[in-house]
Amino acid sequence: MGIVKISEAMHESLRLASGALSRSINAQAEHWMRIGMLAEWYPDLDHREICQLLLRAEQSGGLDLVRLAELAAEHPPKKQAARSAPRKAVQ
Repeated sequence: MGIVKISEAMHESLRLASGALSRSINAQAEHWMRIGMLAEWYPDLDHREICQLLLRAEQSGGLDLVRLAELAAEHPPKKQAARSAPRKAVQ
């Protein structure tokens, strides 16, 4: 385990989020790091899919990066329907 230096602003954000989500500050930071790491590894996954991937990993014995890659390959993201064009504001 090591020490990670972060800004005061980030620490305050961690403190607020950890209180709201009933996590320790370290657990909240680790959660955000996992989400960010997976978002970079799997840019086609949205937040919901990343959370589902983490849940499947936990059911399979915890966050093992090799197993996580296997789970992601087993459950590729579903193609989202094309989003409709933005609506014009009603005047």
